[in-house]
Amino acid sequence: MSGTLSEIELLGGIEKGLLIGGRFRPAAGGRTFAVENPATGATLCEVADGSAEDAVDALTAASAAQSSWAATPPRERGEILRRAYELLVARTEEIALLITLEMGKSLAESRAEVAYGAEFFRWFSEEAVRIQGDFTVEPGGSGRVVLMRQPVGPSLLITPWNVPLAMPTRKIGPAIAAGCTMILKPAEQTPLTALLLASVLAEAGLPDGVLNVVTTSDPEAVAAPLIHDTRLRKLSFTGSTEVGRKLIVSSADQVLRTSMELGGNAPFIVCADADIDAAVDGAMIAKMRNIGEACIAANRFYVHADVVEEFTDKLTARMGKMVVGPGVDEGVEVGPLIDAVQRDKVAALVDDAVSRGARVHTGGTAPSGPGYFYPPTVLTGVPSSARMTREEIFGPVAPISTFTDEHEVLRAANDTESGLVSYVYSRDIGRAIRLAEGLETGMVGLNRGFVSNAAAPFGGVKRSGLGREGGRLGIEEYLEVKYVALDVDR
Repeated sequence: MSGTLSEIELLGGIEKGLLIGGRFRPAAGGRTFAVENPATGATLCEVADGSAEDAVDALTAASAAQSSWAATPPRERGEILRRAYELLVARTEEIALLITLEMGKSLAESRAEVAYGAEFFRWFSEEAVRIQGDFTVEPGGSGRVVLMRQPVGPSLLITPWNVPLAMPTRKIGPAIAAGCTMILKPAEQTPLTALLLASVLAEAGLPDGVLNVVTTSDPEAVAAPLIHDTRLRKLSFTGSTEVGRKLIVSSADQVLRTSMELGGNAPFIVCADADIDAAVDGAMIAKMRNIGEACIAANRFYVHADVVEEFTDKLTARMGKMVVGPGVDEGVEVGPLIDAVQRDKVAALVDDAVSRGARVHTGGTAPSGPGYFYPPTVLTGVPSSARMTREEIFGPVAPISTFTDEHEVLRAANDTESGLVSYVYSRDIGRAIRLAEGLETGMVGLNRGFVSNAAAPFGGVKRSGLGREGGRLGIEEYLEVKYVALDVDR
């Protein structure tokens, strides 16, 4: 699947226009923008460059389809999602290649993303028929309290570039199950996977206008008129805290329901009693999954002084042996970062730490081009003044600091405005629970390096976001509760 001919055939078969009202069409004025291959810096293809006018057209289509879609039986909505799940699984190789071409991760990781992303459709296909209300007797006995759950309505879904299939499915799945229509605005770096996903949903039987896709090189111009339009009722965003805060402010105008999955700064704590081999295995997943370009990537490693040498040696050996190269090549484990801006940011964070006294054990220097590669890097002696202790690295860099006291590490781990996920390795169940309870994050991985699960609620606290995606709570983000007061005495 990684040969040039296959890539040409794949790219040639993808719709590259805007999906509005069930039809792929050019952007107003015929504008397009280039999608780049981060492994080479070359252009893969051009896609439609949507404008504010196109965005309003998409909302018009979503609004027109809302009432009939909300009235569609839950079983039918669920079966569409189930068919879409099966189509995604059947087309794993094709979709994985596309993800790798436009985002950079290895084919093995892209295949894993397809499996993970598809799982949201399977999960929410089952949740569609489990939307429940309530019926209770008033305390005084003269009336009844009836609760209904109804779809929020047209929703704007804004997704990032780092997980171009699973981030859309994590939002689209519950919206479809709840009976909401949507406008999807994928990241400009990775629009092709979203366009292919839209075609899969159409093939699965999703009615025209339920999902609309607006690709654009100017996200702010597209989002602004939608957020201020009274027909839009919901905004779901995954991305940086900086952008998320601006969107929250903008959404206040219409008092929109908002879901925000924002930045992370995950601590990875290795206690003296931890199974070090298991901790290194977990660190490889928590740090190197998705090339480190993940909001849940381990960002700060706190290792007890009694085991830091063993942990560092073993992690360095593992990371130093990883194969770096174009993700389409079989055997490659670490692909390129998304673009030159991200590569340069990672390099600058490493250089800053080294200038403050950190020691490089492996990596630490970006190779010359083509492509936006950065090697797996392990640092020790990273001082608290280093930028990477406060900023999200979003790259394959593991900065290690030491601790000696449980309370000390808890204070250090919580000393951040972010609160998405934490990781703890300890064989002492009491200590593990104490740390899990004390960590100010929405998720904790205990003796495991991953937390992503379609059946679990994903989300953070503090400035890492609002709301939850996935699990039983995920569909609640797309439902309003209506209270009906019923008089039974007359």
